[in-house]
Amino acid sequence: MLDISIRQLEVFVATAEYCSFTKAAEDLHLTQSTVSMHIRTLEELLGACLIERGARKKVILTEEGKRVYSTAKDILSRMEALQEGRTEGREEPLRIGTSTVPAQYLLPKLLSGYMKKHPQTKYILRRGDSEQVLNCLKKGEVRIGFTGYKNRDRSLIFQEIARDHLVLITENSEAFRALQEEGKTGQDLLHLPMIAREESSGTQHAADAFLQRLGVRDVNIVARMDNPESIKISVGEGMGVSMISDLAVSAEVRAGKLLAFPFAPEAEERKLYVVWPKDTLLSAAELRFIQYVKAQTSAILLSE
Repeated sequence: MLDISIRQLEVFVATAEYCSFTKAAEDLHLTQSTVSMHIRTLEELLGACLIERGARKKVILTEEGKRVYSTAKDILSRMEALQEGRTEGREEPLRIGTSTVPAQYLLPKLLSGYMKKHPQTKYILRRGDSEQVLNCLKKGEVRIGFTGYKNRDRSLIFQEIARDHLVLITENSEAFRALQEEGKTGQDLLHLPMIAREESSGTQHAADAFLQRLGVRDVNIVARMDNPESIKISVGEGMGVSMISDLAVSAEVRAGKLLAFPFAPEAEERKLYVVWPKDTLLSAAELRFIQYVKAQTSAILLSE
């Protein structure tokens, strides 16, 4: 029996229909090299060349490729019919893992907007820091992730959906208002008692990288907290200052509850990502949700 996977057939059909490795990769949320690998493996299993080599502008099927395309298309259509029959009247919940900042300041709007378009959708949400979310994706405990940190794991696909900056926040006191009027920046206050996030959070990864770039090694960290809300309350009570996501603190700064000191030169951009396993066959509902997220957040990226 041939060890042909549904994923290989799906990749081949998409490549044939788009006449392009690049467009097939974009549609399937894979890298172009992964698309090429799947097609080469399929050719080896069938013992036949499916695509004419050397065609630079577009993909051209061989005669055998045309025959395999027709069969593969039929198989995928039958698989889709089976899936629709199994899930008729219901959809599996979207299993999403999210780190703190996307969970509190990005996802609520995205989920509520998506539910208006697809009211039948159900969700299972797991929350942790960025590294915990990535581990859950690798273990299959969630299928889609939102993080503020990108690692080098090639088994995961990261797509940027928003950009953020770090600011240093303080209590809104007369002394700090005076420093703000003097034009002090976040760098000028790094010697003060600092409240930090847990070491595995995306925010803390960004903060550590920025401090390293500045050459700052000795920061007086008096507490680590895993929740931005706890940090903001503690800062407001005068416990210390904190390097935090601008997105996470913008409402409190506008309301005058806290003061924000930007970094000069401005801190490196912090990016937020939607993430999923590279070689996982996502369902139609999961792909639809990812496409919605990318469409809704494209305006955020364009405004930067």
